[in-house]
Amino acid sequence: MSEIVLFHSVLGLRPGVLQTAEEWRQAGHVVHVPDLYGGAVFDDYDAAFEFFESYGGLPELLRRATAAMDGLRPDVVYAGYSNGVLPATLLAATRPGARGALLFHGSVPLRAIGAELWPSSVPVQVHEGEEDPFREAELNDEFAETVSAAGASYHYFSYPGVSSHLFADTSLPKEHHPEAAATMNRRALEFLAACG
Repeated sequence: MSEIVLFHSVLGLRPGVLQTAEEWRQAGHVVHVPDLYGGAVFDDYDAAFEFFESYGGLPELLRRATAAMDGLRPDVVYAGYSNGVLPATLLAATRPGARGALLFHGSVPLRAIGAELWPSSVPVQVHEGEEDPFREAELNDEFAETVSAAGASYHYFSYPGVSSHLFADTSLPKEHHPEAAATMNRRALEFLAACG
């Protein structure tokens, strides 16, 4: 059994993220899903990014995510959907006791979030659609090199034929890819079981 903190995407705490959390709970895990937007939820990326910038951008996102950890135990797995990868990566890299990092729909270099080193004891899984319109291969490669250089376990999963970004979000019918999402969740559950 693992304890997990799951951060939502730039679109806010959508039902699809809550569904993932519930599936993990049904598998026996404890899952916390902080709402870093105070209830704001979006269907449109342009509107979501406009909100994100207006509320303080990355610094405010990371501040709220760090504050959400108050009172939680240190030995958790950090997970994030898309924009939620940013706080998940920062906390896994800098908060002592992290058990793992599950990064859905991309990854970012540590320099992008003000961190420098990756802990050798923190394993990583990254999941991304092969044709994700937001995919930035060079950023994924830089992050992979940092984690591997630290001696930590790193696995990158690319999902062939998936051209949407948030393919695992069941509440986004135009983006949801059921087969890829099921495979991703199976791999994530195997990862969580190993971290427990």
